[in-house]
Parts: sequence; C-alpha cells; structure tokens
Amino acid sequence: MRTRQPARGGLPPGPRTPALIQTIQAFTDRRGTFERHRSRYGDPFTVRMLPGPQHLVLFSDPGAIKEIFAGDPVELSGAQGNEMLRAAMGDRSVMLNDGDAHRAIRRYLMPAFSPAAVRAYRPVVMRAATDEVDTWVPGSSVVALERMSQVTLAVMMQVVLGASDPDRLAALRPRVLRLVEVDPVVVGGWLYPRLRALPPWRGHARNLAAIDELIHAEVRQRRTGHASATPDLLDQLLAVGTDPDDDREPLTSQEIRDQVVTLLLAGYETTASTLAWTLHELGRDEQARARARRAAQEGDEEHLEACVKEAMRLHPIIDYVARTLRSDQRIGGVSLPAGATAAPAILLAHHDPDAFPEPDRFRPERFLGEGPAAHTYLPFGGGVRRCIGAPFALMEGVVVLREVLTRVDVVADAPAPTRLRNITNVPGDGAPLRVRPLPG
Repeated sequence: MRTRQPARGGLPPGPRTPALIQTIQAFTDRRGTFERHRSRYGDPFTVRMLPGPQHLVLFSDPGAIKEIFAGDPVELSGAQGNEMLRAAMGDRSVMLNDGDAHRAIRRYLMPAFSPAAVRAYRPVVMRAATDEVDTWVPGSSVVALERMSQVTLAVMMQVVLGASDPDRLAALRPRVLRLVEVDPVVVGGWLYPRLRALPPWRGHARNLAAIDELIHAEVRQRRTGHASATPDLLDQLLAVGTDPDDDREPLTSQEIRDQVVTLLLAGYETTASTLAWTLHELGRDEQARARARRAAQEGDEEHLEACVKEAMRLHPIIDYVARTLRSDQRIGGVSLPAGATAAPAILLAHHDPDAFPEPDRFRPERFLGEGPAAHTYLPFGGGVRRCIGAPFALMEGVVVLREVLTRVDVVADAPAPTRLRNITNVPGDGAPLRVRPLPG
C-alpha cells in the first residue's frame, strides 16, 4: 500500500479530480474506484461527492469502524448523512433524526421487531412466497429482482398497513414501487426543492403527494374506529401515548406517515435486492445450490441464513454509511474537521481478503460457527443506528429462500452486473433465472 502523503485542508489524502468526475466514477464502478483509491492513498482516504460537494472520508479498518459506531451519535450525525432521503421519508423519519429524537422514535418502533413479533410475521412471509413461487413454471424464466420485489412489498404492506382497505393498498403498491425505482440523479435532486417543479422531479413529487394522501386517509379511517382486520405496525403507532400509563404524546398523522414511508421503502427494497442476489449466486453454483436445497428440505435454517448473509457480504446493498461530523473528531488516529463525513466503507470491508479469504467467491460456510470478526461484516450498519429491522430481514430471507428451493430449481446463466438504483445496489439485469423441476 502506498505511503500516506499529507492531506490538504486537514483531511486524509485522496484524488484531486473534480467532484463531478469522482461522483461519476463512484456511481459507475464504485468498488473498482474505491479499491484503487485505497491502494493509492491508504486507509482512510477522502473523496469529494456530489451533491455538495461533500468530503467523504472512507474507512475500512475494523478498529476505526468500531470507533465511528461507538462515537457520540449527535456529534457523528447519521441523520445528516441521510439528508437526501428527507424529501421522501420526511422530517420525523427514524433515519433523519439524531440524539433524543432518534431514541424516542426507535423506542416506539422496537415492539414491532421484537423476537415474538418477528416469529408472528413468519406466516405472512410464507404465504407471500408461496403465492409467488406457485406461478413459476418449469421451463420458463423469471427476473429475480422483479419477483422478489413483489414478494417483499406484499409482506411489508401487510406488516405495516394490514388489510383494512384492499382498494387503498392496491392503489398504494404501484406508487411505492415507483418511488423506489429512481436513479441517483433524481435522488440527489431531492435536496433542491426548486427542482421539484421540473421534470423528472415533478412527476416523483406528485407520486409522493399521492402516497401521502393514501396514508393519511388510512390514518383517518383507523382513528374513527375502523381497525385493521389483523394487528399491524400502524395500529402500534396509533396506540402511542393513548394508554394512561404511557407518558408520551400521541403521534401526529405526519409523524406516523414518515415512519410508514420509511419502513415501506427500507423494509422491502433492501430485502428484495438481497434475495435476488442470493438466488443469483445459488443459480450460478450447482454445488452450493444443492447444499442449500438440502438445507431447505431438512429445515436447516442456519445454513439458509448463511446463504443470505454471504450474498449480503458479496453484494452489499449499501456501499457505505455516513456520519457527518458536527465537531472536530479523531478517528482511527486521524484528525477530521467538523463538516467532514466519516464513512465506514461496507463495500471495502466485505471484500477485505484478510477478513474474508477468496473474497469474490460465494462461500456461505463463512457464516457457520463463529462467523466473521467484529466490525468486518456490516450489512445492517452498526452502533445506535444499526438497522432496527435486521432480525425481520433475515427471517424473511430464510423463509422465502426455503419456499423457492423446496419447489423449483433455478439456474443463472451469466454473472449479473451491479447497478445503483436509488441508493441501493441491485442486479443490473434483474438477475434472470431459468426455472427447472427439482432434481429427481
């Protein structure tokens, strides 16, 4: 690794090319770009990214990553790192708040993701997966990302909103899909309110307004006594502050809306992408697929979960998480000024050959037994902002994978490229699969 050189402006060294070029390189070949920078400038290194530009200091050393996740959650702001999501998720989103406000939001969301709640959701996931795989005909092809998106969105709609008004849910589903299927240019433009009056942002702004109205209508209906047919997360949000022993204020309709949109977006797209990548990798490796199929038939959920985890390692859905510094900080032996963004580089950590030998190989056995060392595997982030739905996502991945593998055989004929959609990495070709009968 190249000897480190003094940095300009109190930041670690990095490329000196214009921010626009650095941003384009990161969007079109993020792994190759970041690995070249680390090789040339060391760990950490600084890049300038639009919009802004912001100075992003990327760390992949486990010790430094531990420091970031253990740091003061106000001084190392996760909310500022998610600022471009504010237009969609809202001011009260759990992803757009720090400190006491963030803790309070997590407190009223946590019961929906307790171990008992996650177990109770299993039949919902199984039903959605069964309904989908029943349509897969041997001899045909399916696009894994598209089909898994249908499954995971159906699950999240049921978990978050229940089934009190099927027509409203039917109207909401395509609008949520459209909200996710945007490119990074549109997402970046959300930071500038004036752009929302121009295409393509104008169409997305109208779509978001329609989503808001559908959710507010559901809230109004519930508050007039029209409960969901089955308990759901919206009921839990509506119950906050209504019990005499609950010292919290009831949530406003806008506060509820922000959490509903956040959970729908974060809870369905990431899991759909993970499942598409998992099926793609199994489809490319006959031996790994046979082992996973045997695990599915025998109820070995530990191995199925290892397959999901390895897909998240090999194809991290989010490349890095961002913590914007509100004050000067020293991280990993490096002094950083206020305003810079310290970013644990999930992509680089997951492909570190010291932590993961043969990092480009799909090897689920890495996650059996002790598993990887601390702060080398980061698919759900870390610290106080670790993804609240991580146990649910893993359960959903295991249940869907078991339903697929016990019903059909799937084959992927070519490696899938990676494409950045919204802020997540998805198979660029959707991960097509050939469907075959189970081996005799």
